[in-house]
Amino acid sequence: MTNTRLATRYAKSLLDLAIERDELDQAFTDMKWMQMLCKGNRDFVNMLRSPIIKSDAKGKIIIAVAQNNVGKLVNTFIHLLVSKGREGALPEITNAFIDQYKTFKEIYSIKLTTASPVTEETKTMLIELLRSLTNMKNIELDTVVNEEIIGGFILQTSERLADASIAYDLKEISRQFENNDFIYKIR
Repeated sequence: MTNTRLATRYAKSLLDLAIERDELDQAFTDMKWMQMLCKGNRDFVNMLRSPIIKSDAKGKIIIAVAQNNVGKLVNTFIHLLVSKGREGALPEITNAFIDQYKTFKEIYSIKLTTASPVTEETKTMLIELLRSLTNMKNIELDTVVNEEIIGGFILQTSERLADASIAYDLKEISRQFENNDFIYKIR
């Protein structure tokens, strides 16, 4: 079970310390690496959350894996998590830290879903269009291909969703036929 309050507090502490020491970008890079490790290795996450494995053994494993891949600040932070028995929350803490970093740096994550792959030129044009229409200056565009939307696109930010897909339009037409909405619009 995840504890978002705990993850948010630890992430905020690391963020504040990284800002204070002027190591924010290095901490972000290190936490992105930790996030990739946690997402890419289910056994690692299971080990972190295992009640059978002792904390000191978990700490040795984490340090052995992370020692040459993360900086001193994040290594010290991991030691703190292990000493407090919070190593099981490491995946949530890394996610919370990355979210807080993006908020601090005003980086907006936008997800674009299309039925076919999008060219780099189209991505660049979309980013420039979004910058000109909104107050978003730092945009991180993630593209996903989903053939089930048939055509068009779905643009999703943390706050809004714009569904201009053919699948959405077909569902709306189907709903109108089920409700006999077309009869009233004809008259």
